[in-house]
Amino acid sequence: MNPGTRQLTGGDGVTYLFDPGSFCLELLLTGGPPPWDRHEILHTPADLTGWLTGSRLALGQPLGADDLRIRPAELRRVRELRDALWRAVPAVIRGDLPAAGDVAVINAGAGEPPRTRLDPATGVRDWAAPVTGTQVLGAAAREAIELLGTEVSSRVRQCEGVRCYLIFLDTSRPGNRRWCSMQRCGNRHKVNSYRRRQPGREPDGWDTRRP
Repeated sequence: MNPGTRQLTGGDGVTYLFDPGSFCLELLLTGGPPPWDRHEILHTPADLTGWLTGSRLALGQPLGADDLRIRPAELRRVRELRDALWRAVPAVIRGDLPAAGDVAVINAGAGEPPRTRLDPATGVRDWAAPVTGTQVLGAAAREAIELLGTEVSSRVRQCEGVRCYLIFLDTSRPGNRRWCSMQRCGNRHKVNSYRRRQPGREPDGWDTRRP
């Protein structure tokens, strides 16, 4: 499984793979403001360190726990950015402007991202360690600015499944991705479409048509 592709388990017990398509949107999977705070997993700097090693930040270059140095204050800022994104991204999807306070949080976080280097001993690329929490914040905030403030915003989507709030960047060539995962909401849509075509059959409780 590639870094950044997460294995999730829904409330119904179904396990599926989800690729949010971007690092800043992947960050939304770690929790958020109410009601998403019930899914919070970033309680300590060590939690963020462990999560980052499997994130899209490690997609082009493996990222180990020893490469990272996360301070408590940096964790708070990463969580603050994540919470701002939970409000700002849906606003942009709806065609609205994000709240000024959330824009300020995003802009304030857009510092220098992590850097790679050539290892003097081996000549191989590695991280210019330590990768700090402030650099992680910078990577996520810079990406959020690109996603929300350019034409790329038209590719930022919320899954069309009812009761599914997962957000992703559609990186498909045709730009027609509708579902968080074909294993979950895409499959439910196909099942319910079939049932609606059968006389006397009703869709199940996971009808993926939005009200």
